[in-house]
Amino acid sequence: MRLNKHISDTGACSRREADRLIGDGRVTVNGQRARVGAEVGEGDLVMVDGQALQSRTAAPGKRRHAYIALHKPTGITCTTEASVRGNIVDFVDHRDRIFPIGRLDKDSEGLILLTSNGDIVNAILRAEHKLEKEYLVTVNHAVTHGILRGMARGVPVHGQVTLPCRTGPLGRFGFRITLVQGLNRQIRLMAAHFDLRVKQLVRVRIGPVKLAHLKPGQWRNLTDAELRALLPGHAGF
Repeated sequence: MRLNKHISDTGACSRREADRLIGDGRVTVNGQRARVGAEVGEGDLVMVDGQALQSRTAAPGKRRHAYIALHKPTGITCTTEASVRGNIVDFVDHRDRIFPIGRLDKDSEGLILLTSNGDIVNAILRAEHKLEKEYLVTVNHAVTHGILRGMARGVPVHGQVTLPCRTGPLGRFGFRITLVQGLNRQIRLMAAHFDLRVKQLVRVRIGPVKLAHLKPGQWRNLTDAELRALLPGHAGF
């Protein structure tokens, strides 16, 4: 088994973060510093920062991993770095070692998914998955139908044109937008293209998972139906 997968299977972090830990020289296998791309076998002792990793097991009928939906408030940063004040991991304070799936910028609020299962992160995030993300946005000026049509067709952001998306009015100073991509600060930059400044941005849906009645700071476990819809054909939740 690849070392990064072994580390993610324990719930310590995602595969990507495991590769970073390996590259930083913080992982050893049987007492020897590990290299990125290494493989491990049964009985090998893997340690991160001098601490042995324990395999994750579950009682019959129980999940091996945590999967939660959080209403992230503004001011919380989607990072696992403990040195960052207001990081999302400390905010949730879950009993398992969890990490966010994707991101939601510090000034935005709403739905974000977190898990202890590093195997599913890339499966959910990869571009071809086309997972819809829906947002409610309030801006500082009136939103016209022309602006909404322009956003839906695509605008230049980070040197590329955003993919076509769905938009709709939400009162005079707001709009609803559904994306299938997640460029950094995408909606804020799309609004700025039309001389609009975002005052409030709330993500209300990721694929089949809805924010619904979760209040800022509240979280819940994902249902089996939501997990199956997020990852059709995937097993081992």
